[in-house]
Amino acid sequence: MNAIVATAVSVGVLGGIAAWLFLSVGSILIWAAFAAWACYFHSGGDQAALKSTIICNILGVVAAWVAALVILAIPLAEVLTLPVWAGVVVIITVAIYILLAQVEVFASVPGTTYGYACTFAYLLQTPDKLNLDTLTSVTMSNALIVVIISMVIGAIFAFVSGKWAAAMTKS
Repeated sequence: MNAIVATAVSVGVLGGIAAWLFLSVGSILIWAAFAAWACYFHSGGDQAALKSTIICNILGVVAAWVAALVILAIPLAEVLTLPVWAGVVVIITVAIYILLAQVEVFASVPGTTYGYACTFAYLLQTPDKLNLDTLTSVTMSNALIVVIISMVIGAIFAFVSGKWAAAMTKS
């Protein structure tokens, strides 16, 4: 079987299983898992890509979570307006994670950006998640927990789908 067909079969089948699993559990985020899945293949689709995807996705989630905490906990929005204050915090946190890319383990800026974007997507598009009580809770409502778990599971599914596709392409 050629590589494209093998990848289509492995990602399609495992994607369907992941969707069933995530929807059955109900609190983990299938879209964040698929972002991590794409990140794995974008990063090379090998053992190093799995490590980079997991580490850099987590870095992005942590950076966005810290940004959200800062935006909410430091009352500069009252002085600067919320859009300006949020913009300043995003400038700072994004600059920090890009500067961290100088450290080899954090070198995947796209991987970090996927984690950052997924976290803010969850916080801004899911009712009642962007507040200090939720952000500091030890529950699956906390973006730090649910986005990381979702993305790590997605990266693992990606790794398995890549291995399966490779096995199907061997003669």
